[in-house]
Amino acid sequence: MSQKPLWSPSARGIADANITAFITALNTAYKLKLRTYHDLWQWSVDNLEEFWDAIWQFGGVIGERGKRTLADGDRMPGARFFPDAKINFAENLLRGDRDGDAIVFWGEDKVKRRLSHRELRESVSRMQQALAKAGVGEGDRVAAFMPNMPETVIAMLATASLGGTFTSCSPDFGVQGVLDRFGQVEPKVLVACDGYFYNGKTVDTLPRIAEIVKSLPGVAQVVVVPYVKSASPLPDRGTRFDDFVAPFKAKKLQYRRVPFNSPLYIRGTFSQPKVSVDVKRLAARGAGAVVMGILNPVLAILPLLNRGEGKDSNCAALITAATSSTRSAASGGTKKRPPSQSARQKE
Repeated sequence: MSQKPLWSPSARGIADANITAFITALNTAYKLKLRTYHDLWQWSVDNLEEFWDAIWQFGGVIGERGKRTLADGDRMPGARFFPDAKINFAENLLRGDRDGDAIVFWGEDKVKRRLSHRELRESVSRMQQALAKAGVGEGDRVAAFMPNMPETVIAMLATASLGGTFTSCSPDFGVQGVLDRFGQVEPKVLVACDGYFYNGKTVDTLPRIAEIVKSLPGVAQVVVVPYVKSASPLPDRGTRFDDFVAPFKAKKLQYRRVPFNSPLYIRGTFSQPKVSVDVKRLAARGAGAVVMGILNPVLAILPLLNRGEGKDSNCAALITAATSSTRSAASGGTKKRPPSQSARQKE
């Protein structure tokens, strides 16, 4: 097998990368000499508080930060990042007023759609209002029996904007598999597709949804997305997506900021009764790392590291601070916070 990489970034690409800008900011702020990704990783492991403080500042995170970056840093489990902070995930992802493509969707060779950032914000606003009318608020769960498509993203962002918790599974699951997951989290609203395309074939999911809903009495509303235009009848408590949001006009989004450690997304497993909070905090620990007892915070708010509005501005850097040590070592050098994204742009 060839050892030649399939792709390598150009020198210009590396120089213009967000992660390079972040390393430069750290070197300036803390008088460091970081050069490589491994250097950055090692510094993040050895300086947990300084690293996450720098992420907050560099990314220009919107929220109420609080005084503390890390509490009980020597405990695993038990370490808490930004324990005094309040934040809304959707508020950060939908920030700004730029346009251009936000979602480009292809459903095999059957459906092709594009949503601009403006269209996405407007869709989330209408869905937010509809979910609130259905009784969804902070701590409530919204479940999606959906493929990866625009309405799934819209439902997740609208749920997060209200301070709710999102959970999902693929529409190829059987009835019992769905109930093993959703039955434990008791969703208030179920968003489901009427079918999906697989290998050129159309699969109708409405009969399965009807069976699922019978065993989820806590679901007040079933919102059906007409993906394949199924002719099957809607399930009990069902309404079509367009009808669900029809009473509401897009307006300025309102965001419910919640404690940093509030669950954002619940991921089920294939066997009962395991359900894990996959994104336990917004700069989330990987679920696998939690199981192994290794602290592994992952920066989840990728768009916050965007630089400019150019065609590559959505290629945000994913920075993982994997740690094999629970040390909270003091940083070397002067503690000067790196400039925020907005501050750099003003410069």
